[in-house]
Amino acid sequence: MEHSHYLIYLPLIIPLFIFTKHLLHKLQNLPPSPLLRLPFLGHLHLLKNPLHRSLAAISHRHGPVVLLHLGSRRVLLVSSPSAADDCLSKNDIIFANRPRLLVGKHLGYNYTSLVWSSYGDHWRNLRKVSSLEVLSAQRLQILQGIRVDEVRTMVRALNRASEERKLVDMKAMFFEVTMNVVMRMIAGKAYYGRSADKKEEGRRFREIVAETMRLMAASNKGDYLPWLGDGGVEKRMVELHRERDSFMQELVEECRMRRRSYGGENKTMIEMLLALQDKEPEYYTDELIRSLMLSLLIAGTDTSSGTMEWALSLMLNNPHVLKKAQAEIDGQVGNARLLDESDLADLPYLRSIISETLRMYPAAPLLVPHESSAECVVRGYRVPAGTMLLVNVWAIQNDPGNWEDAAEFRPERFEVSDPGGGGWRRMPFGAGRRRCPGEALAMRILGLGLGAVVQCFDWEREGGKLVDMSEGGGVSLPRAAVLKAYCRERSVAAELLSKI
Repeated sequence: MEHSHYLIYLPLIIPLFIFTKHLLHKLQNLPPSPLLRLPFLGHLHLLKNPLHRSLAAISHRHGPVVLLHLGSRRVLLVSSPSAADDCLSKNDIIFANRPRLLVGKHLGYNYTSLVWSSYGDHWRNLRKVSSLEVLSAQRLQILQGIRVDEVRTMVRALNRASEERKLVDMKAMFFEVTMNVVMRMIAGKAYYGRSADKKEEGRRFREIVAETMRLMAASNKGDYLPWLGDGGVEKRMVELHRERDSFMQELVEECRMRRRSYGGENKTMIEMLLALQDKEPEYYTDELIRSLMLSLLIAGTDTSSGTMEWALSLMLNNPHVLKKAQAEIDGQVGNARLLDESDLADLPYLRSIISETLRMYPAAPLLVPHESSAECVVRGYRVPAGTMLLVNVWAIQNDPGNWEDAAEFRPERFEVSDPGGGGWRRMPFGAGRRRCPGEALAMRILGLGLGAVVQCFDWEREGGKLVDMSEGGGVSLPRAAVLKAYCRERSVAAELLSKI
């Protein structure tokens, strides 16, 4: 009887609790926050898939700087160019850390990988090695022949499909060429279009990439509600790490044996790192080499192949763009040879197609999370130390307030020098200290791969229907449905294709 007496006060207590929390929030000059914050869960109930769209809806209601409480974690969500500038330029060092998420522990070598290491001497050295050694302009130039060779292999495969009038799985086609390019640069071997044993290794690595993307995208309750457990996600991460590590160590051993056998120039990225290991074995351990190369392999395959798939999808739905790109290549390169990386500087419309694709469908719609190492100010609001930062690149790049006709595929907007009116309106490779070091490689692969399929073939949609542009779930914004299309040899490219 006594208990029921207190229950009548519940309808008053709950609103009072929410109002008090909201008042304290404002008095502390914290960023705006959704009013309904549940005990223990915080704002987790507001999140739905796809996450970048769900977070964009929250920002639309509450503003471009929002403080969320996701279970036990405080999260700053930013979705405007000026807020991104505050975080990744003015407060760049403060936000250069990474939060301690389970994916960083188990797939980031206990927070020591290039992606998951927090700011400090170790990260600075990894960044220096990746930028000045592994992915330098000179190194990319030395390995240019690999990219040309693999694109030619893709064109031959497409030409066979054209002759047989076969529907082509372009997701697989783009993944295989990207995988071969990156793997040959790293370890000197390719998997697709080769012998059966190589195909089996390729299948194994493709499964590793797919499982990595699944687990990175998985809603890991253990990161936000540690008392509830993680539903077995952590166990799967441990198993995947073991599989990834074993795969990479096999590549390291192969490169080590190859170096011993010929003892000459270091031809691959792993061999170059093994040369550094000879000089500083205590720092350049096999684990560090595995970690660096895995970061490049995972980031360099799924994202670049996905962007090419989106770009071709957009061109299939906008045939005038495809025709204009073909005319540009015909005029600048001609039909006597396959375009080369050196031609890309003279193909501004092709580059505009890539830029517009990356604007509409960024390979990282949410940047890898950052974390503040000290209290700072973002757009006039106080942000406490230890706050996780989510930058919604997709929301910024698809905001009608930043881009005219934002929902329309218009490569022409990038033919002007400063589309959108500022660098912070577009950052598909991130920004600041943690900007992706593989941007130059990605742009070479995208330009060469897309340029070749545009130069050599006309394209037809499956069944004549518009390509479904629905987005799938995942950290790299994949298409919901695999892109399948018909290619047909262009009459002007017949002689060129006969020589490839």
